[in-house]
Amino acid sequence: MQTTVINRKQRADIAQETLAILERGNYISQHGNQVSIQGSLTAAKQASIHYSPEELKQVLRTLTAGEKFVTAISVTNEGCLTAARRLASENRVSPLCLNFASAKNPGGGFLGGSEAQEENLTKSSGLYPCIAQMTAMYEKNRALQSCIYSDDMIYSPDVPVFRDEDYALLDNFYSASFITAPAVNLGALKMNEPERVGEAAGIMLNRINLVLALALKHGHRHLVLGAWGCGVFGNDPQKIAAYFLNALSPGSIFHGAFEKIVFAVLDKKNTGSLQAFETTFTNNK
Repeated sequence: MQTTVINRKQRADIAQETLAILERGNYISQHGNQVSIQGSLTAAKQASIHYSPEELKQVLRTLTAGEKFVTAISVTNEGCLTAARRLASENRVSPLCLNFASAKNPGGGFLGGSEAQEENLTKSSGLYPCIAQMTAMYEKNRALQSCIYSDDMIYSPDVPVFRDEDYALLDNFYSASFITAPAVNLGALKMNEPERVGEAAGIMLNRINLVLALALKHGHRHLVLGAWGCGVFGNDPQKIAAYFLNALSPGSIFHGAFEKIVFAVLDKKNTGSLQAFETTFTNNK
């Protein structure tokens, strides 16, 4: 959990430092070690894939049940990368993290010092160039003029993560994989398209299934998920937790498909998001 309080200007400065690191392909760690991420970053950028809604439907349609696990599901009050770093260390894997993405701008407002989940990810890793190159997804959502957004997603494997929770530069980077996907912006939908609010539940249920299908297609068994769209997008965390539970329950192709799932729900302001996920997954074990 982040322990150092920093302001917007400091976060913007960190974002600029991250861009410089990504340009150089190396950095000096907090203990004075030079660390190269060039090879890993280049590989992650080249291996990133933009999936259209049609391609994702095909992924979901053609999935077959593979090895089954007794999935260990936990709900934690921590950031996405705190959970990812732990999974990477304990299981020697590149955990798959869901990036709660801006639909229109890669990295959201990270260059301006904003502090939501995606901004944290892009300040701390090589994710930004992996997604910024996928201009088609962002242009499509800008043209849609709807806060539902499209089902387009970006998959980025083995992205180097080089900062800790306080944005200090790590002596050894680790790898995490990401699915970048926007949730429905329910708050804006209620204001601007109230006649479409009833569509949101079905769209989010389907979108969650597409995220899990993409994770499974690429062989991931350790996932970091969370309260997707429950911040400024205004989705109800109880409903989002229920949608995830529905997708992972007996009868679903995703039941037992994953070895470990962490719902990392950092709730510093006691908004109720953490409690909603804890209640949902504790009561349905």
